[in-house]
Amino acid sequence: MQKTALAAFNRVKKENKTFVDYTQHFLKKGINVPELYAQNLEQDIYLLEDLGDLTLLQYLESECKDGIPSEATVAYYKKALSALALMQIEGIQDLNVEEYHTPVSFNEQAMLWDLNYFKYCFLKTTKVEFDEAALEKDFQKLTNYLGQESQSFFMFRDFQARNIMLYKESVYFIDYQGGKKGPLQYDVVSLLFQAKANLPNELRQELLEYYIQEAAALTSIDQEKFKANFYLFALLRTLQVLGAYGFKGLYEQKEHFIASIPFALKNLSWLLNEVAFPIDLSYLKQVLLTVIDKESKKTIAPIQKAKQLTIQVKSFSYKGGIPEDNSGNGGGFVFDCRFIHNPGRYQPYKKLTGRDQEVIDFFETKSTIHHFVEQVKVIVEEAVENYMERGFANLCINFGCTGGQHRSVFSADSIAQHLEEKYAVKVILHHREQERKNWIN
Repeated sequence: MQKTALAAFNRVKKENKTFVDYTQHFLKKGINVPELYAQNLEQDIYLLEDLGDLTLLQYLESECKDGIPSEATVAYYKKALSALALMQIEGIQDLNVEEYHTPVSFNEQAMLWDLNYFKYCFLKTTKVEFDEAALEKDFQKLTNYLGQESQSFFMFRDFQARNIMLYKESVYFIDYQGGKKGPLQYDVVSLLFQAKANLPNELRQELLEYYIQEAAALTSIDQEKFKANFYLFALLRTLQVLGAYGFKGLYEQKEHFIASIPFALKNLSWLLNEVAFPIDLSYLKQVLLTVIDKESKKTIAPIQKAKQLTIQVKSFSYKGGIPEDNSGNGGGFVFDCRFIHNPGRYQPYKKLTGRDQEVIDFFETKSTIHHFVEQVKVIVEEAVENYMERGFANLCINFGCTGGQHRSVFSADSIAQHLEEKYAVKVILHHREQERKNWIN
């Protein structure tokens, strides 16, 4: 069987060594990370197992219905939490973190850096007035309290569904080179409170209980204390995430991060209104509730709309040539659908289009068009996310077939709907041939 590999090239030598050493260590511990095929760290390159391109976040988004993740998605989350407990508790053994990171643990100073990141990169952008000394006092109170948690476990640091690959019905972890020593709760928080995942609160509770059972089988856990501190770590992580969204979104104007801000604020609101924290953080809570207030969100909204990506999705007939891009971008994609089995060759479908149910049924049973569309999604998603992060304004995606009537229409409709549902973008759908004929064939 033919195998593929991924070549990783990175000029940051220390990061390469950390990733390679961590990978070798975790593989020995039986933890699901990509297999390391070869390395040449002198030349800043190494070869890794190709785990495909399906992340847990992508699976969640595709399988979620009316805001409720599917049973299969929940099962993958549980697999991820089981594997996380193993990585945190068994994976730290014999791992010399001191060789790779300073500070070696997620200590009080590291927590305070995260809180200041939030203060300077997000809070100050909202124009909410606050008392620096009073806020700092609550910051210190929070970090002093959480600093008492055991720092003897491996902390992934950015354990979110984007860094969990689904491969051969198992979960695999990537992007763990930033890991150091830390508390158990932080990584669980990172996954369950991931803003864009938008998990229902009831499911969070179920998954938290599941994780505690899994971790308790590997080490001693005071469950009551674990849960109480879990929500303080959730507060800390949410503020750190808002700091990142503020810097990368509001400052660098990367659309993906701007679009995630409302989800993070939703998490923050739930924590402040539903959780009884074990310590008094009255002033911090007062400031954060003000941030969540409508006026603060109005400060964010105009920026959020300012650089929205517009995607033109078009169907066409090759007889009339490839559509022009009038946006000034001059680029984009042109996909040739003519290799797909054509219903237009058969009399019952000659007057129909790719929007008619009879044609859709034909595609379902007598063509490979669904496989084609899924492959197109993978290609265009990478471009869309890149364009959003870089603040680009326009992208064209064109589908051509013989008459611009069946295959190209169905493909364009499918991709347009997918992009509208997945991204905060403006999608303009244009069926050139059909609109010229007023859909009369």
